[in-house]
Amino acid sequence: MIATLQCTVLDCPDPAALAAFYGRILGWRVDDSDPEWATLTAEDGRRLAFQLAPDHQPPRWPDPAYPQQIHLDFDVDTIEDAERAQQELIELGATFLHDSGGERSGFRVFNDPAGHPFCICYGQT
Repeated sequence: MIATLQCTVLDCPDPAALAAFYGRILGWRVDDSDPEWATLTAEDGRRLAFQLAPDHQPPRWPDPAYPQQIHLDFDVDTIEDAERAQQELIELGATFLHDSGGERSGFRVFNDPAGHPFCICYGQT
């Protein structure tokens, strides 16, 4: 091993707002926040950070001309949980993009408020 992962960082136009969005999804706390950087931390120490990118150009999933570059997958147990999550995510400012259509397992794709795609996966654990 050469190193350990410190955190995953997403570029965005408003770090504090995007940290708050993902903090609501994960139940993690915002530790650091200023106009250029915000960090979410889980109780077990995992971290997700957000960095100011004033000229951020969001990906356009699934358009390969604007590749997603990175995306996050979140797990819920059942399709019913995914349906509840979808409503809550839209209320938080996410945009629904795609449903894989699986009856027992599958995923739903969303954009976060800064345009990054992410998935709610169900029936996969």
